[in-house]
Amino acid sequence: MFNAIFSAVFGSSNDRFIKKLGPQVDLINSFEPEMKELTDEQIPEKVAQWKEEVAAGKELDDLLPEVFALVREAGIRSLGMRHYDVQMVGGMVLNGGRIAEMKTGEGKTLVATLPAVLNAISGKGVHLITVNDYLATRDAQWMGKLYNFLGLTVGIVVHGQTDQERQDAYACDITYGTNNEFGFDYLRDNMKFYKEQLVQRELNFAIVDEVDSILIDEARTPLIISGSSDEATSMYAQVDTIIPLLKRDEDFEVDEKGHSITMTEEGVTKCEGILKIDNLYDAQHISFQHHIMQGIKAHHLFSRDVDYIVQDDQVVIVDEFTGRLMPGRRFSDGLHQALEAKEGAKVESENQTLASITFQNYFRMYNKLSGMTGTADTEAVEFAQIYSLEVIVIPTNTDMIRKDYPDSIYKTQQEKYTAIANEITHLYKKGQPVLVGTVSIEKSELIGSLLKKNGTPHEVLNAKNHEKEAEIVAEAGFKGHVTIATNMAGRGTDIVLGEGVKELGGLHIIGTERHESRRIDNQLRGRSGRQGDEGSSRFYLALDDDLMRLFGSDRISGIMDKLGMEEGEPIENKMVSKAIENSQKKVEGHNFEIRKQLLDYDDVMNQQREVIYTLRREVMYSEDMTDMISEFTEEILDDSYFPVEEARGKPLDAESEEMVKVGLDEIFGLSRNPEFAEALPTREQADTWIGEILENLRENATEHFHEIQRYFMLESLDRNWKEHLLNMDHLREGIGLRGYGQKDPKHEYKREGFELFRDMLERIRQNTVRSLCHLRIEKEVREEEFQHKAQKELEYSDNDEGEEKKKQPKRRAEPKIGRNESCPCGSGKKYKKCCGK
Repeated sequence: MFNAIFSAVFGSSNDRFIKKLGPQVDLINSFEPEMKELTDEQIPEKVAQWKEEVAAGKELDDLLPEVFALVREAGIRSLGMRHYDVQMVGGMVLNGGRIAEMKTGEGKTLVATLPAVLNAISGKGVHLITVNDYLATRDAQWMGKLYNFLGLTVGIVVHGQTDQERQDAYACDITYGTNNEFGFDYLRDNMKFYKEQLVQRELNFAIVDEVDSILIDEARTPLIISGSSDEATSMYAQVDTIIPLLKRDEDFEVDEKGHSITMTEEGVTKCEGILKIDNLYDAQHISFQHHIMQGIKAHHLFSRDVDYIVQDDQVVIVDEFTGRLMPGRRFSDGLHQALEAKEGAKVESENQTLASITFQNYFRMYNKLSGMTGTADTEAVEFAQIYSLEVIVIPTNTDMIRKDYPDSIYKTQQEKYTAIANEITHLYKKGQPVLVGTVSIEKSELIGSLLKKNGTPHEVLNAKNHEKEAEIVAEAGFKGHVTIATNMAGRGTDIVLGEGVKELGGLHIIGTERHESRRIDNQLRGRSGRQGDEGSSRFYLALDDDLMRLFGSDRISGIMDKLGMEEGEPIENKMVSKAIENSQKKVEGHNFEIRKQLLDYDDVMNQQREVIYTLRREVMYSEDMTDMISEFTEEILDDSYFPVEEARGKPLDAESEEMVKVGLDEIFGLSRNPEFAEALPTREQADTWIGEILENLRENATEHFHEIQRYFMLESLDRNWKEHLLNMDHLREGIGLRGYGQKDPKHEYKREGFELFRDMLERIRQNTVRSLCHLRIEKEVREEEFQHKAQKELEYSDNDEGEEKKKQPKRRAEPKIGRNESCPCGSGKKYKKCCGK
C-alpha cells in the first residue's frame, strides 16, 4: 500500500530514472546543428578521431552526447530514418548495461545502433545478438548502411561458415549473429590447438535483441558440443518394438508438467519378461532400463511436427520458442536416437559431451551486457537475480490504440478450431488482414486444412517453408491477406499495413491457445498496433488445451459448468481469464525453478570450466612451457615422495617402497637408469634424472621442442576433460538419490565434483609428463641429403678378389618423433600413419 501511494505521489522508480535522462537528451539535441554541417566525408573522419582519443585514455561516456548526435545524422543520410528522443533514451539505457523494454514497432533495431557505435569506438568489438539467422542477416545488411557510412565495419556470424569467415566477422567493429552461434564459437575456440585458429576476440559488449527469449526461455537448455561414442545403436531399434506393448498409466506414468516418465512395478515385470532377464535394475542390465525410459519419452512426451520433424530421413529439432528448425542440434542422452528408432530413420551413433555451457554463464562473461525486448518487465526479478540486469520500460513515441479483446473460451478443441476458421473467413470477406499464431507446425497445418474447406486463401509460415518467410511477412498486413504462423512470426518481424487497411481496423491477431509464458502471447499481440497503427487481437481457448489441462485449476471447469455453456458457445469472463493468467504464472514459476536448478549445477561446472579454459589459453599463447612442465614434475614428485619422506627414520616396508618406485618408473621411465634398478632413488636423484631426460629431449627435438610440449599438454588436457565431463554427467544423473540419505544433492554434487576435478588435474599432469619422458627422437636423413652424402663418402679399395668394396655412408642425425607416437599435428593418429608417411 505504501509503495502504491509513494509511486502515485513521486512516480515509480522507472519514471524517476527516465526523468533523469531528460537533460542528457537535451544535450544530444544541442549537437544536432553541428552534425548537420559536416560533409559526408567528414563524418567517418570524426569517428576515426574519437577512436584515437579513446585509445589515448578518454572515457566513452564522455563522448556519448556527440556520438549519439552523429549517429542520428548518419541515420538520416544513410537510411532516411531519424532517431526519436525516446530512442535516445533507449540507447542510453542499453549503453548503461541495462534492459530496455520497448513496445513492438518502436524501432529497437535502430535504437541498438546508438550504443553499438559508441562502444565500437573502443576497438574491442560489439556483438549484436538476435534469435535467428534471418534477423541477424537482415539487421546487419539494413543497419550496415549506417555503420559503413560512419566508417565502421560490420560482420555476420551464421550457420555453415568456415573458421576464416568467422574470424573475419569477429574482427569487425560490430558483429551480428545468433546466441547459438556465439556460444558454440566460444566452446569450439576452447577445443582448438593453435591460437591462430581462434575466431572470437575478448567478450567485450553485447546487445541482446529479444533478451527475454534468449536469456530466459532458451536458458533451460545448455549448449553442448558432442562427439560420437563407441556404443552400438542396435539396441534402440530393439527396444522400440517393446514400447507399443507397454500401456500408459498401467506400465508407466507420464508427468507432463515435469516432462518425465516413471515405470510401475507392473511395467518393470512386463519388460523383464519380454527381455527374458531377471532384474531390469541389475547393473548388467542398466542400459536396457535407460533405453526403455528414453523410448517411452520418445513415444509419449515428444510429438512429430511439434517437437521435431522428419526431413530427408533425419529427425530435426523444432525450437519450441521460435518455431524454427535447428539443423545439427540433437537431443542428448540417447533421446534423439530413440526418436530416430520411433520414426524409422537411420539411428546415428550416441553422442558424448565434449564441451558445454549454459547461456547464463556464457553471457555473464561479457564485460558489459545489455538487452532489449517488448516484454521483459514480467521477468524483472529473474534478470536481476541471475544477470544483475535492471529492466527499464521506455515510453512509446505515440500512444498505442490496439484493441485487445477478451479471450473466447470453448469446451473442446473441435469447437474452438471451428470458431477460429469461421472468424478468419468472416474477416477475409471483410478484407481485414489476419495473422493467426499457433504453438506448433501441426496446429498451423490443421487450421490451414480447415480454411481450405471454407475456400479461404491463406499462407502458412512454419519451419517446413521458412525460406518464404520474408516474402510472406512482407505481405501479411495487406488487404485480404490471411497468414497462419508458428512462433516464427512472433519476434523481430514488423508487419507494415497496406493501403486501406487502417480503415478496416488494421491487422487482427488470432491466438489459437495460450502459451506457457505470458510474454510469448504478448509478443504475438505486439505484431499489431505498431507506432500508433489501428489493430486488434483475440485469443481462442479450449478447456482441453495443454496449459488448461496441466496447470489450470479445477475452479475454471467449475465456473464453466455454473455458467451453463452450450456446445459451440464461447464464454468471455474476467474470472476465467484471471484463472488462466494464474495458470501461466504457475508455469513461469515452474520454469524459473528449472532454469535456477540448471544454473546451480552448472555453476559447479563453470568454475571447473574456467580453470581448464584458462589453462588451455595459457598453453596456446605460451612460447615456452618449460616452467609449467617443471611445476607438474614437482607436484608429481611431491605426491610420490611425501609418504616415503614421512616414514624416514622409521622402517619402511619394501613393498611400499617398491610401489613408489614402480609408479615413478611408469611416469618418468626411471628404469632406464641402471643406478635405480635396485633401490628407490632419493627425491633429489629423481629430480636430477628427470631434468636430464627433458633436456635431452630439448636437444634432440631442437626447434620442435616447444610444439611437442604444447601438443602433449593439450592432448592430455582435452582427453581428460572429455572423460571428466562424462563422469560429471553420470554423477548428475544419480545425485538426486543422495536425498534419500538425508543429504543435500547440490552440496554432494559440489563435493564429489571437486574430488573428480582434483583427480582429473592429477591425471593431466601425469599424462603430460609421462608422454614427454617416454618420447624418443629417432635419427633419419632426407633422401636428397642421403644421395649427396653417399657420393662424397663412397670409398673403394682392392681386395683379394679384386672387387670394389663400398663403405656405408654416415647418416646425419635429424630429429623425428617416434613412429608409433601420437602425431603432433593434432590429428589423433600415430605419426607413421599421418605426417610421417
